[in-house]
Amino acid sequence: MTLGCTDDAGADATTTFTMTSAPGDGDGDMSETAGDGDGDPAGDGDGDPTTGDGDGDPALCGDGLVEGDEECDDGNPTNGDACTNACTAAVCGDGIVHEGVEMCDDGNDVNDDGCTNMCMSGTCGDGMLQGDEECDDGNDDHTDDCAACRVPICGDGYIWAGNEQCDDGNGDDTDDCIACLSATCGDGYVHALLEECDDGNFENTDDCATCFNAVCGDGHVHAGVEECDDGNEVDDDGCANDCTASLYWAVGVQTNVSAQALTGWTECWSGLYGTPSPNLSNTILSQNCTGSKLLEACRQVGSPTYAVLAMGDRADVLFPTGNGVNATHQGNGVAWYYSNSHSMGFAQGGNSVDRNSCDVDNVNPQFRMCWHTGGDAITSGYRCGGTFLNGNNGWERKIFHAP
Repeated sequence: MTLGCTDDAGADATTTFTMTSAPGDGDGDMSETAGDGDGDPAGDGDGDPTTGDGDGDPALCGDGLVEGDEECDDGNPTNGDACTNACTAAVCGDGIVHEGVEMCDDGNDVNDDGCTNMCMSGTCGDGMLQGDEECDDGNDDHTDDCAACRVPICGDGYIWAGNEQCDDGNGDDTDDCIACLSATCGDGYVHALLEECDDGNFENTDDCATCFNAVCGDGHVHAGVEECDDGNEVDDDGCANDCTASLYWAVGVQTNVSAQALTGWTECWSGLYGTPSPNLSNTILSQNCTGSKLLEACRQVGSPTYAVLAMGDRADVLFPTGNGVNATHQGNGVAWYYSNSHSMGFAQGGNSVDRNSCDVDNVNPQFRMCWHTGGDAITSGYRCGGTFLNGNNGWERKIFHAP
């Protein structure tokens, strides 16, 4: 290369310089040896003599340095910690179980495959139906419609509220819980140590009465076996201690007597207090109630117990006292009165009566009974003990007879 310059001395005062370029690569080395401009004849411009491409060293996952597009780099080969071996931060759903944080990680978004979307192993009570679960309501209440992830059934050991009284989880029908119902007499199962029998009915005249084997003295008449059973040890009360019947007989007016106690007596007439019954002497007493002994009684309809009754020889019970106000006839400790046109009944022996037309006396009222009569009929009313019953069909009156 030639350079020229001119000074003020004149046009002929010209000096010429010539520069010659030697081969090179701009690295300060005049030789034509290959270079890279970094002062070193070899390299890639990155300060490293090793030949390269000028973009710096590539990032290496696992070198402990977070570089490039790495989310993390913990420099270890452990895949189950917070930084995976791909230098990405561990998250639920990446398919890698984060130790100490996740119970599982199956890398999908299916919630009922044993590993939930929260990376928790599927368990009963998590509210998600898993594997062999029949239900999962997300609670630990074993008395509702889902018990321990099973649809409740009798025998599962959990009491299903509103449906079961008990559930002991076994098939033993002799304990306190029978088919998930509390054992009771009459359920048809013999409750060990408590019942002798249980025939599943409430019939107390068969071989099993109130869940005990029928025996004389239990108060229940064993059909075809016993004639009577008054449940006591009194031998002369109409039912002997061997449960054979004799005529029930008591002196004086009796109250609250069980109908079952009337052994030896046969009912020959029955009527309601509010309903008249004709032909007292012509039919009731002459054709139906013909025994040598008579018993008159009254009670509420359906009651097993007679409120008041009295018995006596026929001649005493039907002794014609007429229509006198206080006329009575004493017999078997009872003050009797009878007229088929006025009234009939009784009071306790020795007590007076006030027949207007039936007895309205209120001394010892519980021992008094009176029925209106008229025109040879038992008419409506009047009293059973202290209860006055004109026109009342909720109470009944009866006559029994015995040979």
